[in-house]
Amino acid sequence: MELYYDLHIHSALSPCGDNDMTPNNIVNMSIIKGLDIIAVTDHNSCGNVRAVMKAAGDRLLVIPGMEVETSEEIHVVCYFKNIEDAEKMWEIVKSHMNNIKNREEIYGEQLYMNEFDEVTAKEELLLVSATTMSIYEVIKYAKDCGGIAVPAHIDRSSYSVLANLGTVPEDLNIKALEITKRNRAKLESEYKNYRIISNSDAHYLEDISEPEFTINIMSKTAENVLRYLCKIE
Repeated sequence: MELYYDLHIHSALSPCGDNDMTPNNIVNMSIIKGLDIIAVTDHNSCGNVRAVMKAAGDRLLVIPGMEVETSEEIHVVCYFKNIEDAEKMWEIVKSHMNNIKNREEIYGEQLYMNEFDEVTAKEELLLVSATTMSIYEVIKYAKDCGGIAVPAHIDRSSYSVLANLGTVPEDLNIKALEITKRNRAKLESEYKNYRIISNSDAHYLEDISEPEFTINIMSKTAENVLRYLCKIE
């Protein structure tokens, strides 16, 4: 089953995410674009994932996720089979956050929302900051919580494993990498031993991916998506 995906989307909880990135707007735009599977991956939080999943219902598969920033300032997207596992990881991330207060006039609002797009709270701590966890620890904790970790946008000049470490260490114990659409064709052969995905990293509705890249799985479930990313047949 070939399914169109975008596994790196930010909601209004991310301070760099537009306030129009509400649960229903994300879901409806993804459906309009022709996607089958999305993942909401806010910075260091999965606080809006439940709302997006409820807004989607059975119209769209929503993979619970988050984008964790490591102590090396590397972004790693983490995916989980269910929201409970994602929230276990969120508790770990919270315990490793640096307690920096958000300044809305600089970074923007960080909005928690329900499935009706109503603002329920604001996050006071700045989410776009490095945690105290190394990339190795993030990968281990994600696995311990039943999920997987994928180094994000490895070809970018900042917040990436290549920019900050110079290489993808062989002992990271990962099976997948995210490469931006622009550089995928150029780098795919170099990282042929990994499962390669390309996502939008959308912070605005119009940036959510068009139906371009697919994954091939037996049936449309979060577990099968994770198995695909782990290269489990």
